[in-house]
Amino acid sequence: MAEKKKQTYAQAIAELEEIVSKLQNNECEIDELKAYTSRSLTLLRFCKEKLFETDEEVKKILEELDS
Repeated sequence: MAEKKKQTYAQAIAELEEIVSKLQNNECEIDELKAYTSRSLTLLRFCKEKLFETDEEVKKILEELDS
């Protein structure tokens, strides 16, 4: 069984930009709108989580440097 490759923050942002571009350029059928909206929400949650995790890690590192 093939191992699923983890998505990176950069990949998620690129996919979000692609979705936004399709929506702005009217390349999206109304039937696809729900799927794009749902996928965008998933990607935004992923990015928010990554940013939060990174922020926490940086804070820990800075605290270690101060002690």
